[in-house]
Amino acid sequence: MEGASFGAGRAGAALDPVSFARRPQTLLRVASWVFSIAVFGPIVNEGYVNADSGPELRCVFNGNAGACRFGVALGLGAFLACAAFLLLDLRFQQISSVRDRRRAVLLDLAFSGLWSFLWFVGFCFLTNQWQRTAPGPGTAQAGDAARAAIAFSFFSILSWVALTVKALQRFRLGTDMSLFATEQLGSGAGQTYPGYPVGSGVEGTETYQSPPFTETLDTSPKGYQVPAY
Repeated sequence: MEGASFGAGRAGAALDPVSFARRPQTLLRVASWVFSIAVFGPIVNEGYVNADSGPELRCVFNGNAGACRFGVALGLGAFLACAAFLLLDLRFQQISSVRDRRRAVLLDLAFSGLWSFLWFVGFCFLTNQWQRTAPGPGTAQAGDAARAAIAFSFFSILSWVALTVKALQRFRLGTDMSLFATEQLGSGAGQTYPGYPVGSGVEGTETYQSPPFTETLDTSPKGYQVPAY
């Protein structure tokens, strides 16, 4: 891409919606956004079932409320982050400062790497708690929701790792300084430099004049005679 800086074109250039929608990074963000809904949605709707001993609700993951809260917080955070980074990708080409672009890419890299790790932790945590869950009427009722949350947690690991790799590639791409140097050389090649002004510098021999206030000495001035002794 001409004038590329951290994977984007020149600042202020028109954005093509079709090419933006086909970018792998955009597709990964949309997929991660959908996966996040598929994680916290089933937990919120069907993740709490009636306890066998009373009317109170308990988390389907082994009755561990922390597992349900962690899954909801992780999915909701990923949902909001995907929406925010999609807006940032839309506005990224309008950022003229290379330093601000670098900060945006670093933020994307750090957050994607962190959320990849958290999705891995969440997948292991939910899977472990589901394996320890005792069978029962409530468990059978919410079993599909629990398994869906676990499955899409695993898919979220893959999508966020891919987003981390894409952000790392953009960071390594950096700024194309070779194009900047080429433009500078190309614009300066056709310039003409003014010559030296006429009459400056070393003068020719024809323009040399005798120094002022010099007279030829007369050895025998008029009106003066040498006395005879």
